[in-house]
Amino acid sequence: MAQHAARPGETTGLTRWVGWILFVGLVMIISGLLSLIQGLVALFDDDFYLVTASGLPLPVDYSYWGWILVGFGAMLIGGGYALMFGHTWARLVALVVTGLHAFINLTFLAAYPIWSVLAITLDLIAIYAIAVHGAEGKLLRHRQE
Repeated sequence: MAQHAARPGETTGLTRWVGWILFVGLVMIISGLLSLIQGLVALFDDDFYLVTASGLPLPVDYSYWGWILVGFGAMLIGGGYALMFGHTWARLVALVVTGLHAFINLTFLAAYPIWSVLAITLDLIAIYAIAVHGAEGKLLRHRQE
């Protein structure tokens, strides 16, 4: 079906808030990459972190933290990609994954505060954008079809 250009006074359905969805998709991908790096460091170099694993709120070995962070990194990258392409289910997945990821980084804060604060900040930006302007992604998907 051919799409026609909007006539004067006719709306295309897209608003300026579609940019938030694209932005939050990129934020989630960056946060996912950050989590992957954090997880890989935890898996391969335990001595990199400021405290021992027993000094964390959940005193488990860094290899467990590494796998958790790698898993959440992959979910964030996939969720960000799906959100950028307007999949409706990605909105709920992105809210849940970013919320849990922020909590995980809060418990990992003592190990490496700079990375954890950066990840929490990116997660909170993503949660805000998805909660407030997440429905715009649906319009983006319909526009692509």
